[in-house]
Amino acid sequence: MTLSPAGRRPGVFRPRSMGDGVPSGIMSDPTPAPDPRPRPIIERLGMALLALQPIAAGQVLFDGERIDDASRDRLRAMRRRMQVVFQDPFGSLSPRMTVGQIVGEGLALHRSELSITEREQLVLQMLDEVGLSERQGVVNVLHRYPHEFSGGQRQRIAIARAVVLRPEVLVLDEPTSALDVSVQQQVLGLLAQLQQRYGLAYVFISHDLAVVRAMSHRVMVMKDGDVVEEGNAEALFATPQAPYTKALLAAAQLA
Repeated sequence: MTLSPAGRRPGVFRPRSMGDGVPSGIMSDPTPAPDPRPRPIIERLGMALLALQPIAAGQVLFDGERIDDASRDRLRAMRRRMQVVFQDPFGSLSPRMTVGQIVGEGLALHRSELSITEREQLVLQMLDEVGLSERQGVVNVLHRYPHEFSGGQRQRIAIARAVVLRPEVLVLDEPTSALDVSVQQQVLGLLAQLQQRYGLAYVFISHDLAVVRAMSHRVMVMKDGDVVEEGNAEALFATPQAPYTKALLAAAQLA
């Protein structure tokens, strides 16, 4: 499985608005190692892409460099380039940390050259970009805790935490499935804006085929851990080849 810059091989879930020179996504099919926890295969795949889940076979390459067997120090150096937004915005945010600490944590680790004032300014700027600032009616955001925000606002905090580092690849693990439909649309719109602004590559993991269709250039369909079909999003939705893909689209009334 490969994370590679655009201009090499096209990637899985490549977003529509991705431009030249932007990392293009995922290729090939890794085998996640056995995991005693009841986590879906597709979620474990997303974690394997970030070297957060061991794999039993194959390799994970990021920009030509193998990361599944990289040392802790090497992985730490690469974390700034690879970030993730999880499905549950409440469970992924520490209840003991303020929003300022949550969004600034990565900067403190990966941008140690910044002063405290410079780091705080970047955090405030990022929170403004995701719609959480005094200008947008959110008062004292740096010093508030996750439980004080709605589900949609918490997911915006999680997005801010990831994007503040300006990563090249962002894995989005069902980022809107826990949100109301109206809030989903707002978050998807925000993701599209951030992608265009910073040239982000998204690996969008989802069971919501309408969301996949709206956000992806290329799609990989998985069943029981196996890839059953992969290709250009428009072609796949228009003329699916695998019986499983046809059944999915029919069930979602997207065929």
